[in-house]
Amino acid sequence: MMDDLKISKKKPSYPISEALHNYLQEYNRNIRLPIFYDDLLRFQGSVEVYDKNDEDTLWIRVYYNEYERIEIDLSLKRVYSNLISDGNENIFKFLNIDAIDFCTFGNSKPFRIKVRNILNDNFTYFYVKKADASRVYGLEFEHMLSPYNLNFLVYKDTLIEEHIAGIPGDEFIKTILPDCSASEKSQIAKEFIKFNERCMIRLLGDMRSYNYVIVPTHDFDQVVFKIRAIDFDQQCYEGKLNIYRPQFFKENYDMVMLVKEKIQKESIDQYKIEERSIVARRMISYHDRIGELLTCMKNDTLSIPKYIDLLKEDIYRYTLDMEFRKSKTMGDVMKNALNFVKRNYEGVNMQTFS
Repeated sequence: MMDDLKISKKKPSYPISEALHNYLQEYNRNIRLPIFYDDLLRFQGSVEVYDKNDEDTLWIRVYYNEYERIEIDLSLKRVYSNLISDGNENIFKFLNIDAIDFCTFGNSKPFRIKVRNILNDNFTYFYVKKADASRVYGLEFEHMLSPYNLNFLVYKDTLIEEHIAGIPGDEFIKTILPDCSASEKSQIAKEFIKFNERCMIRLLGDMRSYNYVIVPTHDFDQVVFKIRAIDFDQQCYEGKLNIYRPQFFKENYDMVMLVKEKIQKESIDQYKIEERSIVARRMISYHDRIGELLTCMKNDTLSIPKYIDLLKEDIYRYTLDMEFRKSKTMGDVMKNALNFVKRNYEGVNMQTFS
């Protein structure tokens, strides 16, 4: 079933609070950076970037004055070294900043930095964005509650994110999914169910097909597909529960139909329980750290009162858990969502978040 979901066209950017700053410092996410997001905005010109099919990618390749570009390149190499290593400058002579791209589409308006190893031509990307508390909370919850570790750094109003490799969901659905075998389609359907459940549990919104990637991995005689979120702007902002459930976006229609075609209801329920159990077990591993993050979050402004009231009532109707009606902030809603999963997880006596 698709829903007429309306996402706020311009979500405000929320500043990093002192408490969140201290949390990030404690867990080595906060480090002095040699360049800020605003520094990269001083480009002198740009050209549009097209894909291999000559379609506009919505990215532009920017260029700077020559004297500024030398300093910018060196600073970006330092950022990359801090992000993936220990900040060692010995690797600089092997690195080249091949391109700096800027995207004006969406809330974050990121810069995408292409870094190449000149010895073997291997390259990777990282992103420079305006630091937004919603996005930082989203990245941290993804790191702790999903199967995937995330690497990012924050300094003042600048956020550095590693690149998450994979095939963009919209491209995969359009060009690859139709040619997948029956068994592969069943496996993709299963993963979409689990991805859908995980997003709802941790209140990550707006997972339309272009905000996640499909990661194929060859395993003996089969290809295993995983689904990973790549956009964390909509962590605990919107007021409608279905915005946190990818199944209700029209962009995911083909994936929903795949589930309907390949997976019986009993199996859907089984996969949902499996995913809740996995998330609950990760809560055990990260209990103290999640508790610290929720303490920051409960005292932060991450949405508007109207959306908080709408979401807590929407989730109450879904769960019939009165704790949601007591929520005063989005942090309270998130804490109650995680506690609800914990209380309903059988087999382990787990301490809830206070």
